[in-house]
Amino acid sequence: MKLLTITVPCYNSEKYMRKCIDSLLPGGEDVEILIVDDGSTDKTAEIADEYAEKYPTIVKAIHKENGGHGSGVNTGIEKASGLFFKVVDSDDWVLDTAYQTVLDTLRMFAGGDEVLDMLIANYVYEKEGEKRKKVIRYKYVLPENEVFTWKDVHRFHKGQYILMHSVIFRTKLLRDCGLKLPEHTFYVDNLFVYEPLPYVKNMYYLDVNFYRYYIGRADQSVNEKVMIGRIDQQLKVNRIMIDYLVSKKQFLSSHKKLRSYMINYLDIITTVSSIMLICSDTEENLEKKNELWKYIKQKDVMLFYKLRYGLLGSCTNLPGKGGRKMTVEGYKLCQRFFKFN
Repeated sequence: MKLLTITVPCYNSEKYMRKCIDSLLPGGEDVEILIVDDGSTDKTAEIADEYAEKYPTIVKAIHKENGGHGSGVNTGIEKASGLFFKVVDSDDWVLDTAYQTVLDTLRMFAGGDEVLDMLIANYVYEKEGEKRKKVIRYKYVLPENEVFTWKDVHRFHKGQYILMHSVIFRTKLLRDCGLKLPEHTFYVDNLFVYEPLPYVKNMYYLDVNFYRYYIGRADQSVNEKVMIGRIDQQLKVNRIMIDYLVSKKQFLSSHKKLRSYMINYLDIITTVSSIMLICSDTEENLEKKNELWKYIKQKDVMLFYKLRYGLLGSCTNLPGKGGRKMTVEGYKLCQRFFKFN
């Protein structure tokens, strides 16, 4: 068994996937790299086969029909032989020094008496044209260099949430919780870091800048224009998260810190959905925004009031054209300050 499986979902990634894979190879024989070619039409498949042939004990090339990012992750979970599991997108990469620290930490738990469910590390926004890189850290929120549980977690700040870039899960936990991401749908990385959380008991945080998250391609899913064009997929993920949180209501009633975190994360996703719908400035999408909030109210009235009358919900539900304009201006201000998208 390998220590760590890293799945790299690839679709027409020939221009940048080499940088990603080359950054993962220093993990050596402890690491299994699954390059999942998701029905690419460029030279992605050839590059994947080239690496698999050159590093047969480390790299495996998997070729499948196109099913989207979630399908690639699902395939990785299904095929993984590693004790732990990580997703690295094909246009991102990892930093070698931090990588070795991560692997050293995972080795401490391999075959030991203490079970580690989730390892968390920092990630860095590698935004095109930005000299100063924004680092998302969890210092003072998560205990460092020790095993901890949700009871030990402090309050997260806005914009400090645990994303796919931050986490390495125990592979068996992902299988045991039945995680299955929707196919042909963008933004499923939110589900990847959301649905396993009630199953996570033991965590470990390393204050190292491990994952480099590239922002800058015009066709990238987090590009604002692209997000508006794919808003129905964002709304689909948003609704799945609402349904999931409601389904775990009884369990979360006795896990208050986890419940608070999951509600706040849903708040962020719902805010993004609402702002994208407002930014599109069409009657159809404004109606979709109203329908989203009606959906939340129908599913859970208390959840609706927490989201609707919290800080973010209030900002995205200001009345009239003037209110919507203020929301958009506030969003642009946050863009400049927090340097996202």
